[in-house]
Amino acid sequence: MSGEERRRALTAELAAAAAPVAGAELARRLGVSRQVIVQDVALLRSRGTQVLSTNRGYVLAPAPAAAPARPQRVFKTCHTAEQTRDELTCIVDLGARVEDVQVNHRAYGRLRAPLGIASRRDVDAFIHDIETGKSSPLMTVTSGYHFHTVSADAEEILDEVAAALAARGYLAKLMPYEQAEFGAA
Repeated sequence: MSGEERRRALTAELAAAAAPVAGAELARRLGVSRQVIVQDVALLRSRGTQVLSTNRGYVLAPAPAAAPARPQRVFKTCHTAEQTRDELTCIVDLGARVEDVQVNHRAYGRLRAPLGIASRRDVDAFIHDIETGKSSPLMTVTSGYHFHTVSADAEEILDEVAAALAARGYLAKLMPYEQAEFGAA
């Protein structure tokens, strides 16, 4: 058995165990010395496998509970670069989070950048970075048209975001080829 195969078997042993397994027991099961198990555990940890040592043996750390999924919606918007602060503030003031910005460029294809903007402070930091850098907002490559994935605690908040963006004239109509991918926004 190769080292990689042994480390896979070691991980499988720990995953199947209902309680911590002593290093000596793992060594016996895998036909190696306890020191080899110690080295394999160190290698597994260096690769990100969460192996915990207890006074009774090794155990895999439980996987973190997945956060409940927040409702998300993609909004197609269009406005000037100067209106970016107003657009983002409008969204976060309603309790939503701007997860990303995307554009569909004819030559470059889909370009996406994560944003994670959830507060006015985040908006201010983003605008500051744009204004003090040599770059411009991603939407400038598509004449102001862009998409935001927006998440919120409830669908009703996303409905409010849609209404507020429409009232400001920022909500853009989806093209027929965008309907299948982004649905009604």
